[in-house]
Amino acid sequence: MNTTASPVQRLLDEYAESHQNPTNKLVHWVCVPLIMFAILGLLWSVPVPAGLRAVSPWINWATLVMVLAVGYYVRLSGRLAMGMVLVWLAMALALRLVQAQAALPLWAVCLIVFILAWIGQFWGHKVEGKKPSFLKDLQFLLIGPLWLLHFVYRRLGWRY
Repeated sequence: MNTTASPVQRLLDEYAESHQNPTNKLVHWVCVPLIMFAILGLLWSVPVPAGLRAVSPWINWATLVMVLAVGYYVRLSGRLAMGMVLVWLAMALALRLVQAQAALPLWAVCLIVFILAWIGQFWGHKVEGKKPSFLKDLQFLLIGPLWLLHFVYRRLGWRY
């Protein structure tokens, strides 16, 4: 690991150590966003106090978690944090759409997605032959989405 790298780069490099297999990487490109979506949807489904709900339908436990996570991301990289805000806004809009259109309640859809995506993740790590990073350190649950986003930034030639 590069000890002269920024803190975010060190975390991304450490995360990458258990994500070298192309199949596992592909699984992560599918499953990490699905897990994020599912967690946000499950949190979105938890009732909030009526006073908060009256202020805005956008105020809920998922948005609170998003704000807290963005605070963590800003400490690591303001540029990646801005990208995550855009990702989360897209997910929030998708959650509202699923909530309005799905035959099942949002929590049920998200629970199914959550379970299937984690099955995919563990299968990917079985293929990789290495344990998921979060088993070593829980903060890697937040680093996984950044790891994917940093590839997008690199492809676009953006600094992070």
